[in-house]
Amino acid sequence: MSKAEVAKLVRAIKANYPGYDSSGENIDRLCRYLKDFPYEAAAKNVRQHILTERFPPNVAEIRGRLGDQLDSQRSKEAAAEHFAQLDAWGADNTPPPEGYWESMKQKLRSGTDA
Repeated sequence: MSKAEVAKLVRAIKANYPGYDSSGENIDRLCRYLKDFPYEAAAKNVRQHILTERFPPNVAEIRGRLGDQLDSQRSKEAAAEHFAQLDAWGADNTPPPEGYWESMKQKLRSGTDA
């Protein structure tokens, strides 16, 4: 994140929390901790924080839980892929292999999965 982007975040925070420190020193300090963090994620975290919290966000709250956010995104993508595969299987109108249902009935009756 650039210094200009950090300043933009500070302006948004200051607009909602009038007592927030918007000094150049604070912007420089935030730059050190946010330089490797994507602006879009930080802006989203700040917006959410403003909607739900009484006090201004600290660095950890601005950064949010990026690892958790990435895991959540990966889970959503995996679920979407799984549902797409289910849809593809549902569209495939071919019957199961010969003897499949008899084999399954036998397994259920015997209580084994061999």
